[in-house]
Amino acid sequence: MLVKFGRRMIGEAIWDLTPMQFNDMDCSTGPSLFPLHRCKTIHLVRHAQGIHNVEGDKDYQTYLSPALFDAHLTPLGWQQADNLRKHVHACGLAKKIDLVITSPLLRTMQTAVGVFGGEGYVDGMCVPPLMVANAGNSDRPAYSSSSCPPFIAVEECREHLIESDEDILWKAQIREPNEDVATRGMEFLNWLWTRKEKEIAIVTHSGFLFRTLKELGNGYHPLMKEEICKHFANCELRSMVIVDRSMIGSDSSTTNYPGKIPQGPDLPSDAAEILPEKGVPN
Repeated sequence: MLVKFGRRMIGEAIWDLTPMQFNDMDCSTGPSLFPLHRCKTIHLVRHAQGIHNVEGDKDYQTYLSPALFDAHLTPLGWQQADNLRKHVHACGLAKKIDLVITSPLLRTMQTAVGVFGGEGYVDGMCVPPLMVANAGNSDRPAYSSSSCPPFIAVEECREHLIESDEDILWKAQIREPNEDVATRGMEFLNWLWTRKEKEIAIVTHSGFLFRTLKELGNGYHPLMKEEICKHFANCELRSMVIVDRSMIGSDSSTTNYPGKIPQGPDLPSDAAEILPEKGVPN
């Protein structure tokens, strides 16, 4: 089907009304529309290279080693965090983020601070440091908590292994099953709807991201699923939008405007087709 348009004069301006081709469009895979206030933007980041990644490349079984469970970043990992920090500032993302959520493990916390934290901290500043100097064998100066979003560490977005025997997800001597990670990921996303922040950075782990996004990607177009679900590289960032379909915690819109002031009847022009006796003008 071809919809034809011409030209229209508005004052002294001429607007070209462009024809739109619909004949090749597949309506079953068309766009989706959601109210803005029922959406959040999330910026997903996998931690930078940790010492466990270096050892794991040599022998995959070392990923199960308790000694490497809370691995710190390597010098290359800190360089990766520095590069991502430059990117989020250059593209303006750093000024948009309302909240930074990180896994409580050292490598994710170091990445989060390195990418989204404040500038250098010096003694005597009126705010506390976000990270002290040389934290976690980092050989890095202290970072300030000034001029950066708030940070919180959340247990639900950590990696597979869970070492606290008080944690309901803990199972002795075994790695958390992938399906349990996916379930935990969905619970984490539901929890996000209890937060008021609209633009959130989440610094977490490869396994958590892959299993959670794979669960979300079921039923998507194969190309979309591939884009969403592929494994993250170290310190990779992907920005996505999530929608509150279940109405868990959506706030009222801050941008919608009711129109028609003063209040009163204001039938749309196509109401004339339904109520011709009213003679509603276009």
